[in-house]
Amino acid sequence: MPVNILFAARADQWRIYQAPLTKALLEQGVDATLSTDLAPEDVDYIIYAPDSAVQDFTPYTRAKAVLNLWAGVENIVGNPTLRIPLARMVDHGLTQGMVEWVTGHVLRHHLGMDRHILGQDGEWRADAPPLASDRRVTVLGLGALGEACARMLVRLGFPVTGWSRRPKDIPGVSCLSGDAGLQAALKAADILVLLLPLTDETENLLNAETLALLPQGAVIVNPGRGPLIDDDALLVALDRGHVAHATLDVFRVEPLPAEHPFWAHPNVTVTPHIASETRSETAAQVIAENVRRGETGEPFLHLVDRENGY
Repeated sequence: MPVNILFAARADQWRIYQAPLTKALLEQGVDATLSTDLAPEDVDYIIYAPDSAVQDFTPYTRAKAVLNLWAGVENIVGNPTLRIPLARMVDHGLTQGMVEWVTGHVLRHHLGMDRHILGQDGEWRADAPPLASDRRVTVLGLGALGEACARMLVRLGFPVTGWSRRPKDIPGVSCLSGDAGLQAALKAADILVLLLPLTDETENLLNAETLALLPQGAVIVNPGRGPLIDDDALLVALDRGHVAHATLDVFRVEPLPAEHPFWAHPNVTVTPHIASETRSETAAQVIAENVRRGETGEPFLHLVDRENGY
């Protein structure tokens, strides 16, 4: 009997994912009916985007798992009707995209590229940047994305400090955890990269108090979650020059409203949530693998810890 899989996301996403999912399920040997319209009581798996119309999971009485299309799960993990396993998206295409974006912007700030790209005014700016070994980078968040970015930055020669809630051990990275570890990680950040999940504990993690721990002239790069930063506190730190620049890809409200002061601030770069995208071809492979595992009794990959929120 075919496995019934409900695709619960926007119609434009169905057009993008239908063919890659069909192909990936066939490659995994899964006989599946994949549809956007199935009776809830017949559904075995739900491929899900948190902006889906499906918000009540109670009718899906035989479903074995919800397979999230997004890396972030903050908009679903607290749903009280969701009582079956939830898997987040850990996709090598998404990871590679994040590594490329983070590496590019860290190098941009390390090399001072803006001075030359934007400063074509006839002035000969001969000041060379330090080597990577003299520029300290801190990565807050050492999940799949944070670890991949930290490893790449180490390969480029940066001294990298990483911080996570739970202890980690990554070759070449000075891994810290806990409150004292967070303070030390911030103090060691000439360039700070934010790749934490959004939870009650991480919201406004960068506030007036913690921003003050950064070295004078530090740079912030945030492709993680907008609410990790207190916007008002960041603007104060930028105006005072304590933070030299902030490159922000994520925001509390998206699209970022035209009247938001980030747009006009000379020391803020806004990018429109493009640091990394779930790629349909590679994401489909992750989802198909989890369906295969569910059907053969193997443990699901990338399960969300409900207590920790990610």
